[in-house]
Amino acid sequence: MKKIWNRYSYAIILILLSFSLAFVFAQKSESTINEEFISITVEEGDSLWELSQAYADEHQLSSKQFINWVKKTNEIDDTINVGDSLIIPVKADNLFLASSGENE
Repeated sequence: MKKIWNRYSYAIILILLSFSLAFVFAQKSESTINEEFISITVEEGDSLWELSQAYADEHQLSSKQFINWVKKTNEIDDTINVGDSLIIPVKADNLFLASSGENE
C-alpha cells in the first residue's frame, strides 16, 4: 500500500481536490440559480407580452424569447389567468435597484 501511495500520491491528491472543488462549485451555482428569477402574480389585464415589456429593462431577452421562456418554465400555453403565479427571468437585485431609482 505504501508503494502505491508513494507512486500515485500526486494523482490521488489531485483527483480528491478536483472532486472537492466540483462539489463546492455545484453547491454555489445552485444558490445563484434561485437568485436569477422572481415570482410574480398575474393581475387583471396582464398578458405575457405586457409582462415582457414591463420588465424589458430587467432582462436581456427579446420579447419573443421572454415569452417562450416563461411559457416553457411555467408549463403554460398562450393564456394566463388572474392570480396565476409565474416565474420570470429577472434578477431580484436588479428589480430592487431599478424600482428604488425611480422614486428619487
